Amino acid sequence: MANRVFVSCVEGTEEPSWLSSIEPFVQKVMQLASFDGEEVSISFCGDSFIQTLNKNYRDIDSPTDVLSFESGDSYEDEEGEWFCAGDIIISLETLPKNAEYFEVDLNSELKRLLVHGLLHLNGMDHGEEHIEKGKEPECEMLVLQEKLLKELTDEIIIA
Repeated sequence: MANRVFVSCVEGTEEPSWLSSIEPFVQKVMQLASFDGEEVSISFCGDSFIQTLNKNYRDIDSPTDVLSFESGDSYEDEEGEWFCAGDIIISLETLPKNAEYFEVDLNSELKRLLVHGLLHLNGMDHGEEHIEKGKEPECEMLVLQEKLLKELTDEIIIA
């Protein structure tokens, strides 16, 4: 069985030219991670939108790069049974700031945010550990994230 990926921009957010490249990339990540029969939604927004979500759901009154909201529901249709993994929200305004901080291009940083969000939707967590420039991750989630990103080095979302 395959996976379903829905990609959009929240109202008022200009659609980037590379938006159509998200779904094929996420499908590849899900295949590499052995996710099967999952449905995910990915939305792109600006800092004010993600800041509101961050404040409402995490009690942190500042923008962030990516948020994941697990669903855990499932449903069945003519194609089979689907697990609704949840929603990933990514700030298009924080994306270039992260890329500059990590000294990577926008393509590499966007791939990191997508993989990170997908792993969260599948029950993984990194606790207090975060990816830091020049430091190898130790927790299982971040180690897997970096492994997947190495396998996806040649994938291009933003040319």
